[in-house]
Amino acid sequence: METNRPKVGVWVIVRKDGRILLGKRRNAHGDGTRSFPWWHLEFNESIEECAIRETMEESGIKIKNIITGPFTNDIFQEEGKHYVTAYAICDYDEWEVKIMEPEKCEKRERVEREKFPSPIFLPIENLKKQGFHPFS
Repeated sequence: METNRPKVGVWVIVRKDGRILLGKRRNAHGDGTRSFPWWHLEFNESIEECAIRETMEESGIKIKNIITGPFTNDIFQEEGKHYVTAYAICDYDEWEVKIMEPEKCEKRERVEREKFPSPIFLPIENLKKQGFHPFS
């Protein structure tokens, strides 16, 4: 008998000059909301490995100084989804942002944390409720 279990998402908070990278989600739950670059953790993969690999594959960005950060427990009642989201906070190494999968991400933008565009995706709402700040 198979049991529903939460999935693990890895979100990467890429910092540069007091700004962080956000994307506008497309064709997935949370469509139209803003979020950090995101991916699923693969079997036998560390959070740092996932962050490095996927940030390059999805956004064309090399990252460094990775710190595994907080996590959120994100339950999407309407969609019937449950994620534990782990965050990797990092600095850019090379910063030429690309949209490698336009079917999943409409645009990428660098924003000040205090000026998040609306709407934001549930995990970021939950992270903000924890009082998390990516530069402290």
